[in-house]
Amino acid sequence: MNGSASYLAPAFSSRDRAATLFGQTMGYVAVTAAVFALGTYLGRHLAQGWAIIWYVIAIAALIAMQFAVRRSSGLTTGLLLAFGLAIGLAMAPTMVYYADTNPAVVWQAGGATALFIAGFGAAGYATRRDLSGIGRVALLALLALIIFGIVLIFVHVPGGSLLYSVIGLVIFAGLTAFDFQRLRRSADLDSAPLLAASIFLDALNVFLFFLRIFGSRD
Repeated sequence: MNGSASYLAPAFSSRDRAATLFGQTMGYVAVTAAVFALGTYLGRHLAQGWAIIWYVIAIAALIAMQFAVRRSSGLTTGLLLAFGLAIGLAMAPTMVYYADTNPAVVWQAGGATALFIAGFGAAGYATRRDLSGIGRVALLALLALIIFGIVLIFVHVPGGSLLYSVIGLVIFAGLTAFDFQRLRRSADLDSAPLLAASIFLDALNVFLFFLRIFGSRD
């Protein structure tokens, strides 16, 4: 019995560690979402020019997190919250536009995003298949989508906005599943803020794609 107990102990320890990482990461995601909401509220009267500045600050905070994660967990967490606030301020003009023109679209997009992330996140967390290949392909596809989005600014493509959003959802279905699999496979508790940032970005982009889709119907 003692030998059996000692054999099982590492498995339980690993399982507890995974559960702790999952709880911490999703807690960070929730707090980041709350700070994002605060940022959109504080920036509801911001001009579009300021939104661009806040985008740059948000990107800088994300980059800084990569360097801070091994040095200070507190600093990494602070940078995550700074990112959430900055991206909220950057997104404020967009959110105000949809809230003023058709607030129902915001709720529809929010509900669809919750179901999307829950479904593909659960699938990625549960599957035993290695999704790293899908993650790499999805990142390359995302770069191509960004280029396509730039083209749409200058060239009118019939149905281009809808196509852009649908392709974006397909890409982020793969990225969401991949990020949640990373969450299950990681044993490093210090990685929780970085994983939270990735999952939050997945959810934010999915939300924006749904906004475009539902908004285009009116």
